[in-house]
Amino acid sequence: MQGDRTKILIDSIKRLLRRNALTHLRKIVDKTHAADLSAVFRSLSLSNQHKLFEMIEETEQKGALFSELDEDTFLALNEGIELDEMVEIFEHMPTDDVADLLGRLPEERSDAIIERMKKESSEEVEGLLHYGDDTAGGIMVPDFIALRENTTAGEAIESLQKEHLDVEMPFYLYVVDSNGKLIGVSSLRQLVVVPPETPLKDFMTTDVFTAKTDMDQEEVAKIVARYDILAVPVVDDTNRLVGIVTVDDVIDIIREEATEDILKMVGAGEEFVETKSIFKNIKMRMPWLFASCIGGIIASFIIGHFQTSLSKLAYLAAFIPVIMGMGGNIGVQSATITVRGLATGRLNIRDIWSVVSKQFLVGLMLGLFYGFAVGLVAQLKYSRELFALSVGLGVLSSMTMAAL
Repeated sequence: MQGDRTKILIDSIKRLLRRNALTHLRKIVDKTHAADLSAVFRSLSLSNQHKLFEMIEETEQKGALFSELDEDTFLALNEGIELDEMVEIFEHMPTDDVADLLGRLPEERSDAIIERMKKESSEEVEGLLHYGDDTAGGIMVPDFIALRENTTAGEAIESLQKEHLDVEMPFYLYVVDSNGKLIGVSSLRQLVVVPPETPLKDFMTTDVFTAKTDMDQEEVAKIVARYDILAVPVVDDTNRLVGIVTVDDVIDIIREEATEDILKMVGAGEEFVETKSIFKNIKMRMPWLFASCIGGIIASFIIGHFQTSLSKLAYLAAFIPVIMGMGGNIGVQSATITVRGLATGRLNIRDIWSVVSKQFLVGLMLGLFYGFAVGLVAQLKYSRELFALSVGLGVLSSMTMAAL
C-alpha cells in the first residue's frame, strides 16, 4: 500500500536524521520521488527540513520538491534559503510552477528573485503573474509546439527534434497563422503516420477546444474531462495561442476543487487545514461553528418554551434526537448531492427549481416512510395514537424541509 510505503520512508528518514547518518540519507534522498519527499518534509521539524534539503544535490530535484510542497511548508523552508540558490532552483523549473510559487512568497522577496533571474525566464514568469491564480492564464505552460499550416510533416518532425526538445509535455502540435492565431491542432500520432511531404493543413483538426486566458481553472478541467484530451490550448481575446494547460495540472485542479467543495460543504473553509497551524485551523472553522452554536442555542430556547408540556409527557423528549437526526442526515445528503453536481457540471444553476422540487419529493417520500416507521415504534411502545401521529408527522416535516 502507498500509505504504508510512505510511513516506512518517513520513519526511516527520521531515524537516520537522529543518527546523523548523512551517507545513507543522501542515498535515500537521491532515489526518492519529490512527491514522497514532500510527505516526509511535512512530518519534520523546520531544522530537519533544512538539513534534509541541503542533502539534495540536483537542482532539478529541489525544484520538483518545491512544486510538491504545501504552501506553509514551502514558505517556512524558503526563509532559510539564500536568494541566489532560490533563483538557481527557479530557473530549472517549469515557468508555470515558478509563477505559482512566486505568488506565495512575500512581494519583496518574489520581486528580488525575478530581478536576478535571466531575462527570458523572468519575462515569461512575469507574463504568467499578470493572470489570476485560478484562471487558465495563471496555470498554463507558455512552452508549446506551434508551426505554420504549410509546414510538411517531415519538416515538423525535424523541428521537434532540433528546436522543441525542452517542451515539457509535447502531446500536440498546434498550427498557427502568421499572427500566431490558432487555426488547428495535430496529435503526434497523426504527424508520424502521414507521408513526410504532407502539409499540416491537410491533416490537422480545425475544431479545436480552447480556453480563454481568463477562464476559471475548474472550467478548463471540465473541458479535459469531457473531451478526453491531454492538453488544452489557451488563447487570448484575439485567438492568439499563448500557452497550454496540461493534464497533470488538470489532475491537481480536480483534486483541489473537490477538496474545496467538500470543505465548504461542512463549513471548514476552502483549504485543507491539516497542513495549517493550530491557530489557522481555529480561525477557519470558528465562524461556521459559531453559526451552528447559535442555532443550537435558539433550538434550546424553543424546547425550553415547551418545558411544561415536556414535563407532563416526558416520553416526547425521547424522540427529539430521532426527529432532529433524521432531518440533519437527509439535509447533509441533499447538500452533498447538489454541491457535487454543481461542481462537476452535471447540475446547472439554471435548473435550480428542478433540483429543489426533486429534493422536496425525495424528502417527502423518505419522510413518509420513516415517519410511519418511527410513529409505529412510538405506538407500539406507548400505545398513544395521537402521540404516535405527532412523532410521525414530526419526522415527516423535519425530513421534508431539511431536504430543501
